[in-house]
Amino acid sequence: MTNNLEITLSTSKKTKPQPDQLGFGKYFTDHMFIMDYATEQGWHSPRIVPYQPITLDPAAKVFHYGQTVFEGLKAYRTSDNRILLFRPGKNFERLNHSNNRLSIPPIDENFLLDALKKLVEVDQDWIPSAEGTSLYIRPFIISTEAALGVAPSHNYQFMIILSPVGSYYAEGIHPVKINVENHFVRAVPGGTGAAKTAGNYAAGLKAQEVASDRGYSQVLWLDGVERKYIEEVGSMNVFFKINGEVVTPVLNGSILDGITRNSVITLLKHWGVPVVERKLAIDELYNSYVNGTLEEAFGTGTAAVISPIGELFWDTHQMKINQGQTGELSKRVYDTLTGIQNGTVADPFGWVVEVKS
Repeated sequence: MTNNLEITLSTSKKTKPQPDQLGFGKYFTDHMFIMDYATEQGWHSPRIVPYQPITLDPAAKVFHYGQTVFEGLKAYRTSDNRILLFRPGKNFERLNHSNNRLSIPPIDENFLLDALKKLVEVDQDWIPSAEGTSLYIRPFIISTEAALGVAPSHNYQFMIILSPVGSYYAEGIHPVKINVENHFVRAVPGGTGAAKTAGNYAAGLKAQEVASDRGYSQVLWLDGVERKYIEEVGSMNVFFKINGEVVTPVLNGSILDGITRNSVITLLKHWGVPVVERKLAIDELYNSYVNGTLEEAFGTGTAAVISPIGELFWDTHQMKINQGQTGELSKRVYDTLTGIQNGTVADPFGWVVEVKS
């Protein structure tokens, strides 16, 4: 299929934004990747084309039944002008995991990586070089069959769009205040929480809105059955350092298998830091706060890499963690991961993939 990749270059290039105006997901590059699927043909017609609107029938199943999945990763420009991707193979592996849960046909992961490299190469001038900036990469699949019957679609489109993004933390990483959600539920085992699909994020918007109105940056989700076990924070995985040991909720079918999460666990083990994946109840966490053994907390994800948690509000309890300051381990993890991503820190794990240009 790679030999059939067609490339149509844009004849009208966009004006690139200034590095200090990038924000997140506001600007898009000159080109995009598209590939189609039909039951009788399989995945076909891979192409790189000028960035453009798409036209869909109003009856397309994506609008009615939410059969869609997506991924998120980044490309980085190093100080010596190389272009690096961070663990892209894991993203495409997870994409196929999501495909399976949403009854979407799998895609050749090796081909996707080759196609992504080519797209990034075509739009490499869009990769910013200022500290903390990167090129955000959004692969996604939508169901396009025009039919209202509740059944898997017979037609899909896979696309990749690119967006230059600024530093998630304009003035360095700062701990955020988190509201523990007792009413709304993000996902349950057996549902789609372990897939990266649009409905999971739509389900979290109301709780986020409520938390914001109360002055909190994000939501800490509890499990949807007993409402007592910690799952995720916002759209990120979450870690707690308790009495010298780092604890993160075990993957249980409702928690996303985050690539940054996996990287943090690997890094901590490499350093000899005790780390365990297990069920963690909110009342256990509160007790560790009361007895002084809750040392640090942070979320992990592609956009922020590390987001330190400075305060948790649960029920009537306010927990100020590490005096509201970024913890030593959180900072070390952040500096190491971003250093590997940007090529300034050695990569002993073989995580970065260089884009040839």
